[in-house]
Amino acid sequence: MQVKFYDTIEDSFLKFAVIITKYKGKYVYCKHEERSTFEIPGGRREQGESIEETAIRELKEETGAIEFKIIPICVYSVIERKDMENDEIESFGKMFYAEVSSFMEKLNNEIEEIGLFDKTPEALTYPEIQPKLIEEFEKRVKM
Repeated sequence: MQVKFYDTIEDSFLKFAVIITKYKGKYVYCKHEERSTFEIPGGRREQGESIEETAIRELKEETGAIEFKIIPICVYSVIERKDMENDEIESFGKMFYAEVSSFMEKLNNEIEEIGLFDKTPEALTYPEIQPKLIEEFEKRVKM
């Protein structure tokens, strides 16, 4: 699996949004109720939705964020080998950054909890992708 980064791409190719999220200087990760690992908030773009609307919806759904600032960072892609002939499939998403100032008291969906971390947690849902997203974020956004 390979992860690539781009400044822009045709909007129709964007299928996912991930939101590198911070609260009081700590990274925010989500833990799904069916997994024991953490992941960066994000998800699939729904029909008729702009990629920015996807990012805002997923941030609210997965973290319970109420008050926040969100900005686009870059486009990323994940390249996987999908078949016996070693054909590669490249899927595109957009990375955003959100600075959250308040959360709902209780999450109302499949996310069991959010975790606040100084650095990337060891138990990741997508360990071959998420550290690369954080690394690219830190290169592009000096904090």
